[in-house]
Amino acid sequence: MSQAVVSPFQIPNVRLFIIFRVLFNARFYYPVFSILFLDFGLTLSQFAILNAVWAATIVLCEVPSGALADSFGRRNLLVFAGSLMVIVIALWAFVPRGNLDLLFWAFVVNRILSGMAEAAASGADEALAYDSLQQQGDSADWGRVLERQIQIQSAGFVIAMTLGGLLYDPVLLQRLIHFLGVALEITADTTLRLPLYFTLGTELLTLLPTLRLREVTTAELAPDSGKEPTRPATRSVWQAGRWIFNTPFVLMLLLCGLLGDSVIRMLLTMASQYYRQIEIPEALFGVFGSLVAMGGFIMPALARRLVERHTPLFNLLFTATLILLGLSGMCFFWPWVGLLPAMLLFSCMFLMGFFLSHYLNQATSSDQRATVLSFKGLFLNLGYGGIGLLYALLLTFLRKQAIQTQPGLLDSALQNQV
Repeated sequence: MSQAVVSPFQIPNVRLFIIFRVLFNARFYYPVFSILFLDFGLTLSQFAILNAVWAATIVLCEVPSGALADSFGRRNLLVFAGSLMVIVIALWAFVPRGNLDLLFWAFVVNRILSGMAEAAASGADEALAYDSLQQQGDSADWGRVLERQIQIQSAGFVIAMTLGGLLYDPVLLQRLIHFLGVALEITADTTLRLPLYFTLGTELLTLLPTLRLREVTTAELAPDSGKEPTRPATRSVWQAGRWIFNTPFVLMLLLCGLLGDSVIRMLLTMASQYYRQIEIPEALFGVFGSLVAMGGFIMPALARRLVERHTPLFNLLFTATLILLGLSGMCFFWPWVGLLPAMLLFSCMFLMGFFLSHYLNQATSSDQRATVLSFKGLFLNLGYGGIGLLYALLLTFLRKQAIQTQPGLLDSALQNQV
């Protein structure tokens, strides 16, 4: 008799992986992220320093955390990541605002712990889910798992973005309270921490799936492999890095991800400035942010079909072509119509993420899967940081050129700002 086919969504670890991704990334403060720091009393320069601390922490911890996951257990790293995020959000939600020096250093600790949590979760969750699918089902179903995970996570992101923005608006909440007939006064101080309280709730819920996860060992996947069950984390990093640079296909994947993801993420960061240039009202910025997230309902299904029907080279070239078309269209800054190339470019983020996850998991052995996936995170963050630095240098160069050719330009710009 033939063995019954097990749906990937019947496997407990796969279901818990999807739940973890949704809850871990449901941040209700995202739509007001930058102004939230400023409303707490920090300056723009302090906000920039905190972002740099967060990014540096992720880069430093990304690969070591993957190696620790391969050495000491992916489940353990996910429990650690979930616990850290609870501390991160609780610190932010309850930190007193009176002493600005204390507030800044509390946020420094917050950003370091947040970077450590992001790095600890990166790769470990995916590696555990893929190994569970390989052990209890069919690894060829990984595309279906990714499709469902991205779709549900996108739905969670839309809800968090929409609700987070509403929670931060004291005027809107006051109208709602009056409509319900409740005698309660809502102020900006009241709404300042509301997105954080909601995020703290989701992060506490994140601990539930991590505690229910079951570790899958290399011995269970390949009982006759003869490999040691654990090895030093430093050795895991060295072996995984050497394997990546000696495997042209994997190295090509990571370099393609570095180039494509960095461009898309940088333009997503600057999306509000682009919307202004194409004459989009600011009231609609959040709407288009949600539209970008809703691309997660469509693009993963397209990516899965492309994976099933075409080669990796075709799929990467197809994605690169869409990125170039989006970039080319955005260069014209067409009023309103410029939204179309922007949406095309931003939707490529889902294609790139799907292809990297699918092909890397397929090419990597279980014993170093989390470490290799952490290298992916390292490549992507280095690419984003590199293009950000290039962007800043280019702006500085162009500004100097403009001032040299038009000496009165700087005075005029300062007068406009005043």
